Amino acid sequence: MWQLLKLSQNQSAVNSSMFQQLRHFLELIRFSHTVFALPFALLSAVIAWAAPGSEFRWRDFVGILVCMVTARSAAMAFNRLVDRHIDADNPRTAKRHIPAGLISVRAVVAFTLLMSIAFVASTVIFLPKHLPMILAVPVLLFLLGYSLAKRWTSLCHYWLSAALMMSPIAAWIAVRDEFALVPALLAGVIFFWVGGFDIIYACQDAEFDRERRLNSIPAKFGVRSALRIAFLSHLITIAMLLLLWKIAGLGFIFLAGVIAMAGLLLYEHWLVRPDDLNRINIAFFNVNAIISFGILILGCLDIWVF
Repeated sequence: MWQLLKLSQNQSAVNSSMFQQLRHFLELIRFSHTVFALPFALLSAVIAWAAPGSEFRWRDFVGILVCMVTARSAAMAFNRLVDRHIDADNPRTAKRHIPAGLISVRAVVAFTLLMSIAFVASTVIFLPKHLPMILAVPVLLFLLGYSLAKRWTSLCHYWLSAALMMSPIAAWIAVRDEFALVPALLAGVIFFWVGGFDIIYACQDAEFDRERRLNSIPAKFGVRSALRIAFLSHLITIAMLLLLWKIAGLGFIFLAGVIAMAGLLLYEHWLVRPDDLNRINIAFFNVNAIISFGILILGCLDIWVF
């Protein structure tokens, strides 16, 4: 009986350790931040399925989810890997998993390789469509390249947004195996939206980036000017959404979503002031998560119900 109890305790300890490690990896790649690009990819797929000549396939839906998760996981893990020394020196990021010793460098390298291989391999789900397989490696390399961008350009924020803007284009290709204007407009929305809020987020590290000679718009132009650039980027976001509404032939439900998104973006800029950056995390995650899911839900209602 004592041996059985001891075995049970050992098994519980192993399970607890595995769960803890899984939690660390999910935190490492900021899995919750998948909400920024995934809803736009799904909206692109929904519009594609609604187009004449399209056929809904569950395997395409599953493939989009798998590709989104694995590609983003590979890119985020690579980002944490190459930035580990920078993160260790920055008081704001010193407690991240690699600098804090919660996850080993070897484990993150293995995870990055595993997710990269899984992303490329998962494109076979879309067969007999061949474009996803052809584009998989170039797309992955572009995603990974973002992590090195701030070492040589202040436009690194827009490299990130360019990486994320590929999600609606890729989802459309997965469904229809072609390039088109509608997903390109959705991509434009993401480009200016994500670029804008990444500039806001980078304001926290403006002084640190200057000291370390890292490139960012806040480090180069100052926080006040950076917030103005982010505001302009978000004005263009709204213009792109209105253009999408017009070109895609969407209805008043989606238009209501565009108006609501404009209000939320104004609220985001009201939250963050040049002399008060304490509410950046609220603006960064909470507001933008509402925006992305709100656009998806209202877009689907517009297409399916009205």
